[in-house]
Amino acid sequence: MLDQIYSYREMCDAENAQTLQRGMNFRMNPRYSVILMSRRSNAPYSDKILEDSITIEYEGHDEPKTSYEMNPKTLNQPNKTKNGTLTQNGKFINAVEKYKKGVTAAEPIKVYEKIMPGVWSLKGFFDLIDCQTRHDGKRNVFVFSLKLSDKQDVEMITPIDLAHTRLISSEVKKEVWKRDGGKCVICESTKNLHFDHDLPFSKGGTSLTSKNISLLCAKCNLAKSDKIE
Repeated sequence: MLDQIYSYREMCDAENAQTLQRGMNFRMNPRYSVILMSRRSNAPYSDKILEDSITIEYEGHDEPKTSYEMNPKTLNQPNKTKNGTLTQNGKFINAVEKYKKGVTAAEPIKVYEKIMPGVWSLKGFFDLIDCQTRHDGKRNVFVFSLKLSDKQDVEMITPIDLAHTRLISSEVKKEVWKRDGGKCVICESTKNLHFDHDLPFSKGGTSLTSKNISLLCAKCNLAKSDKIE
């Protein structure tokens, strides 16, 4: 699976949104929800990709910061507002509970990851399968578990082979982006870029090092794919 690159504006346009100001967006699209994650050192939440490379642990979000409240990082993450309505945390938790009871299928989540300021990577569609409450030493936080879906297009009908799919780490992506100058290594286009495996994962290529990852535009990637037997 390719990790398509978006500018912030392109990401908003892809979701038909003027802005994407919050990380959790339940049913932003009638067919799926959207989350924005970050594993950067200065990220406000502890988001992780586990060692199996197909599972994300996504931390829930804090109380809104206002002038009359304590530091949100000292307060338990809320699942309801002061008016009793569900927060984004609460909506995602409710979806997990319905899935576990067999009432609905797992909520499909479209995941974008912040690579650096203004640069985002589409990680693909994931299934929301669990939520746990954990104590981080100061307060209770929600931790959502998402597993890479075997259906990866917007209509949720195109299967992928999970056995031959691996997520590229944010550190490798940053290294590749800087090395390749934010442009296709073949034609130097800056549009419709993807992180691409030089040697496909299915043929033994790795996602663990920048040596096997390059920036390609969609046109050059298609031309390359046509040459791979």
